[in-house]
Amino acid sequence: MPVLADLRLRSPLAARGLSGTSRMPGRAHERLGVWHRPAVLNLFSDILMLFAAVAIGYALVAWFLSRPLFPLREVVVLTPPAQVTTEQLEYVARSAIHGNFFSVDLETVRETFEKLPWVRRAEVRRRWPDVLELRLEEHQAVAYWTVSESGDSQLVNRQGEVFVAASNAAMPSFSGPQGSAGYIQAKHSEFGAMLEPLGRKLVGLALSAREAWQLKLDDGMVIVLGRDQEKAPIGERLERFVRAWPQAREKVGVQVAVADLRYPSGFALTPVGDYKAAKGKQ
Repeated sequence: MPVLADLRLRSPLAARGLSGTSRMPGRAHERLGVWHRPAVLNLFSDILMLFAAVAIGYALVAWFLSRPLFPLREVVVLTPPAQVTTEQLEYVARSAIHGNFFSVDLETVRETFEKLPWVRRAEVRRRWPDVLELRLEEHQAVAYWTVSESGDSQLVNRQGEVFVAASNAAMPSFSGPQGSAGYIQAKHSEFGAMLEPLGRKLVGLALSAREAWQLKLDDGMVIVLGRDQEKAPIGERLERFVRAWPQAREKVGVQVAVADLRYPSGFALTPVGDYKAAKGKQ
């Protein structure tokens, strides 16, 4: 019995003693936390100081570059313009160039110069200590262009691109659906070479929405080629007309307004008088 009593008395104390010894280190650890870890605090402080230093450095660089210490004094045009005027260049330079040698936005300046009517491409770069160099590639117009859907008048360059500008040069006129200027330009060269034996120049070329061709010569005659046909391609019909026209012109003896080549084995001619009368009735 005494032994049992001793066991009963000691077992709760022993349990409390074990429990207390097992919990004490955990509570001490919780009391320490992050703020009692010098290594972690030093790492945080180093990171904060690094971010602060970067921010301050960026602000100082931006402030320094924005100061009027490196002003731009000159724009040098390396390619003498043919169509663009000096007044246009000066206007763009005053309106688009902002900032100093380092802060000027070259991309914005380039895009502004390319908005000028005759400028196809512009290149802008810095030259130390206070100069911007400008290179211009201008459009070289080869034809007038009329969009068949809207009737808008524009120009076509050597690359077959349509651009908006004013010109009074002697050039052929193209007309066709939007996006067909390059194709019509290539066909103009092809048809023009085929018409050389007649001693006439091709001054007008039109392509309809149904892909029918119409040519106009410098003497006013209109050649209606129509659409390409599998049995009678437009190239063959035009070659046949070129071979037969000198003799046919002598036989007709009158000025022809329209030559209709849409027939597979021949062509029809409309004299100037009949063509004007037909147009008047319309």
